[in-house]
Amino acid sequence: MGQYITFPDLLIWLPMLGGVLCFLIGSQRTAKDIAFLFSLIILGVSLSSLCYTDPVKHLTLNNVNYIWLKYIGANYYIGIDSLGRLLTLLTAISFPLILLGTRQSTVEKASSYYGLMMLTQAGLMGVFMALDALTFYFFWELALIPVYFLASRWGGERRIPATFKFFVYTFGGSLLMLIGILYVYMHTGPRSFEDGTIAFHSFSLASFHHATLSATEQTWLFGLFFLAFAIKMPIFPFHTWQPDAYDQSPTPVTMVMSALMVKMGLFGVFRWLLPVFPDAAIQWKQVAIALSVIGIVYGSWLAMKQDNLKKLIAYSSIAHIGLMSAALFSMKELAVQGVLVQMFNHGINIIGMWLVVDIIERKTGVKKMSELGGLANVAPKLTIMLVVIALANIALPLTNGFVGEFMLLAGLYQYHPIWAAIAGLGVIFSAVYTLKMIQLVFLGTAQERTHEAGDVNLAEWASMALILAMIFVFGVHPQPLIDLSGEAVKTLLTTTR
Repeated sequence: MGQYITFPDLLIWLPMLGGVLCFLIGSQRTAKDIAFLFSLIILGVSLSSLCYTDPVKHLTLNNVNYIWLKYIGANYYIGIDSLGRLLTLLTAISFPLILLGTRQSTVEKASSYYGLMMLTQAGLMGVFMALDALTFYFFWELALIPVYFLASRWGGERRIPATFKFFVYTFGGSLLMLIGILYVYMHTGPRSFEDGTIAFHSFSLASFHHATLSATEQTWLFGLFFLAFAIKMPIFPFHTWQPDAYDQSPTPVTMVMSALMVKMGLFGVFRWLLPVFPDAAIQWKQVAIALSVIGIVYGSWLAMKQDNLKKLIAYSSIAHIGLMSAALFSMKELAVQGVLVQMFNHGINIIGMWLVVDIIERKTGVKKMSELGGLANVAPKLTIMLVVIALANIALPLTNGFVGEFMLLAGLYQYHPIWAAIAGLGVIFSAVYTLKMIQLVFLGTAQERTHEAGDVNLAEWASMALILAMIFVFGVHPQPLIDLSGEAVKTLLTTTR
């Protein structure tokens, strides 16, 4: 493996191979089994990579660098570093959980459905490992396109307008980022070195860090990249595509979007925006923090007003991502470390929330809380699981949500107490709408639609049990996540100071 096959190779080509095999298989059961099998193999590869984290000793195992477009300085350059390792691990964990938890779902043209899901995983892995700007953009789009087809083909009644809005927003942001990438690329060289060699234009991350850009150029380039990443997260006021897209997409696709795709935006800020435009980041971080904090209050307030379960979770996600975004732009070490920890934990928790919603919708046929009630009487296991995940979602101590959220708020407080105080309102609001959801859906007298609903089956129980285990393990002992991401924090803060 060490000489010819690397971990990045496997994390890209395995989901692509699994996707191709799914496309070639006509049987729904077989396509489902192939996708799940490959997701487990990918998880095994990702877990194996944790044993080879030394960036010097295991360089050849964790990096792939091939000449792609020679004459324009573009390489197929991907690698697993401290930042990418945590998010590739989250991606590897998420897909088996999603496929196992929704195993009872039946979809038309399953071969295409599961094939597109595997291609989405390949695109996400590429985004989190790309060390070349053009490679990054390629995988950024690769992750978007399968999701568009998944949502538009297998979504709800209003899937077409919702998906079209999602595509226009995200593709528009992507084009702005591409303009920025090409402009920075044109300012990466050529440069002469002491040994007489000349470095021409390059898309590599290292070249982007040393691009010759004036303060004015950094400012408008910062705007282009920021818009692309803000739309993907999303933060206020670039969020309007999200609630309808989450509501109308198939729930497994919504899980991918809310647990993983929103992290692409935060990852982009961490990998590209702050290090490449440090002067502009210092100048405009107050604006970014203000928009993020507004999103916390706005998203939480709208979540409290929702009757639709899927939209409630969609707006709550805006609030949670807003807190992570505000903490990241504060550029305080504790806050930045908290962002990386919380990106992982939020991904796990939000999958758990969506699994509960999927089970409820599949068993009752509704997603309005006003038409539910009394589920605790007929589904006690599901109720216990939801309560634990909900408590993690509102950052109860000893759950994984507490660790990251405490670090986020403490770091934001170090930056400015007022911002931390306003952002802290999100914790209170989160408790309000989460406990309201538990009360309306699970407590009270069982209504007609919930009376016949059964409890979780074995596959659902297994998926949820794994999520509960991670909630408590990383709530009590978060140090492994901190150790995995510590080097990325140091690298960012060194680059931006």
